[in-house]
Amino acid sequence: MSFIIYPAIDMRGGKCVRLLQGDYGKETVYGDSPFDMAKSFAESGSEWIHMVDLDGARDGKRVNDTYVIKAANELKAKVQIGGGIRTEADIAHYLDNGVSRVIIGSIAVSNPEFAEEMVRKYPGKIAIGLDAKDGYVATHGWLSTSEVKAVDLGKRFAEAGADTFIFTDIATDGMLSGPNVQAIQLLAEETGKSVIASGGVSQLGDLLALKVLQSVGVSGAIVGKALYEGRFSVKEALKAVAESC
Repeated sequence: MSFIIYPAIDMRGGKCVRLLQGDYGKETVYGDSPFDMAKSFAESGSEWIHMVDLDGARDGKRVNDTYVIKAANELKAKVQIGGGIRTEADIAHYLDNGVSRVIIGSIAVSNPEFAEEMVRKYPGKIAIGLDAKDGYVATHGWLSTSEVKAVDLGKRFAEAGADTFIFTDIATDGMLSGPNVQAIQLLAEETGKSVIASGGVSQLGDLLALKVLQSVGVSGAIVGKALYEGRFSVKEALKAVAESC
């Protein structure tokens, strides 16, 4: 299985934005059209596109779903979406409209029994988003920190049948400071499942450092700010990963 690069599109108010460490007060706008951004990534060769409804994550309901569904139906790349997904109706809404994978995060902490039920009911279609601050899971658009350790929650969902986790270290997100490789590796080893790394990627070397962990289950990396800031392109990332041993 190839190591997958997931270009990220964070949506707020119908625009493409990036937040610094999840702070809604520290926003940079990078584009007026989430669909056009997704199209450019797909045309650059991306197999997958990672989309986040920031308004939805904060408000607890779908807000920017029309852009997600348009991308899922009109582009060759597969789409995964997170943010504002709280009910089975939310999950079904996306899966029934062409989205390949739905990410549940906050609800996995507040109602783990429901999340486990969804994992079992939609096998292979649900990813568990573990956004961690000092090792503990943060929820509701990172506005709250729980008392649940990311690794412990990961192990619980692995036992329930979850096969894909997306791990974000909030301290590194948007900082271009390098990913928290140690925490990512720990989650992969403890769960024995596929882990997609998110946060901190600033250079091609970060991607190669993560690809080295493919043998323990690190299956890909989400890249956002580094692309928008021109550190490297999607094509350059795909080429570097493909050519590395």
